[in-house]
Amino acid sequence: MAGMFKNMFGGSQPSGSAKLEDDFADFVKAPEPSPASIIAAVSSGVPASSTPGVSAVPYTKWYRVWERTSPKDFLQEAMVMPFILLIVVFHLWGTRKNRRKAREWAQAHAPSLQNEFAVVGFNGIQKSEEEAAAVLASPDSILKEKTPQEFVTYATGRQNVAFVDVAIKLPKRYNPITYWMDITFGFLFESWTSPTETYEAIAYTFDGKEKDVVPVPAKDTSSLKVNNSAYDGFIWAVVHKNHMRQFRQDRYDASMTFTKENQKLPSWVTVMTESAEITDTLLTPELIQAVEKAGDNFKYLIVTDQPVDKPLKIEETVPRKRVHICLSLPSSASGYTSSVPLFDQFLRLADRLVAVAHFRAEVMRKVRHAREEEIKKLRRADEEEKAEERKLAAEKIKKEERERLLRGMNAEEQRKFLERERERGQKRSMKKYTKRG
Repeated sequence: MAGMFKNMFGGSQPSGSAKLEDDFADFVKAPEPSPASIIAAVSSGVPASSTPGVSAVPYTKWYRVWERTSPKDFLQEAMVMPFILLIVVFHLWGTRKNRRKAREWAQAHAPSLQNEFAVVGFNGIQKSEEEAAAVLASPDSILKEKTPQEFVTYATGRQNVAFVDVAIKLPKRYNPITYWMDITFGFLFESWTSPTETYEAIAYTFDGKEKDVVPVPAKDTSSLKVNNSAYDGFIWAVVHKNHMRQFRQDRYDASMTFTKENQKLPSWVTVMTESAEITDTLLTPELIQAVEKAGDNFKYLIVTDQPVDKPLKIEETVPRKRVHICLSLPSSASGYTSSVPLFDQFLRLADRLVAVAHFRAEVMRKVRHAREEEIKKLRRADEEEKAEERKLAAEKIKKEERERLLRGMNAEEQRKFLERERERGQKRSMKKYTKRG
């Protein structure tokens, strides 16, 4: 009994080694497992270092790329590289060709711009004859590359013309996918525009607003003295018949004119005007000869005061007088000899407008009537839009008031209210049905 309490509450005495049975002798004698050396495993995959005490790792062929690879490992790259090189070569060729085309245009037209304007290009006023001669020696300096397919230039400093903007538009030769897709789709589908080489020039006339546009030197207190450059606003165009349909579809101002043949012009050219008297006044022998000489490179020449895009607001109908010409680029630089005379006529057309474009009251009354009709349509559409907005606002207020009343009612009152609404709706429907009958 005492031994039992001693074992329960007393300290335990160190016991001797337990007696093992013969069946477990083999397991007891087995050696205990030891952890594997991690350092040795890691060091085998790391190259030899200069740290003392660490053994050097052998330099195997894993580090010699030329021994563990072969050309067949780069088969996919070998298949892709020719296409990449082809695209790069095509891009360089297309970019250089577009720049060469723009440079040829500048070489042909820079003398005309220099003769007519005080400032040509984006470098400011040429203060000396040497600077002007440098522009003629390097005409591509007047150009600015907006994109690889579009080049622009600018000219100002002339009587009757505020400034001239020129844009040279070329195909996307630098992108072979887009370039060939445009050519293919343009050949297959009439609605798809084929890539073309054209240049457009727009001359914005002063129209008697020199005092609002031309800056006066700070020390000069006298008012600006200029001739009256105002002329009547109208729309008149000479168009190549191959481009007449697209011209009328693309331009809102062209849709306001009627087409009329003129015996003085070649058979492949027509006139689009608002009055025959305007044609008789503007169609000079020099202009007719220049159009004939330009040939198929000529697209259109238009004198207008209306926007190109159809106006959606009354503010957009404000007249802005300008002269616009569009021609195709010839295939070679020598082809510009036939189109430069027409470009010269375009630059001087503003002078003729100021001199002779003052027509009889009957002619201008007809021209103004067409513009007033368009303004009435816009005003009517604007009033209908405002009436619709007022109607929607009133319905919104009425709906909010109805919801406010319903929130303040209990279930029985809401039921009666909705029932009265339904009865009123039925009565209105019956009245409409009776009136129709």
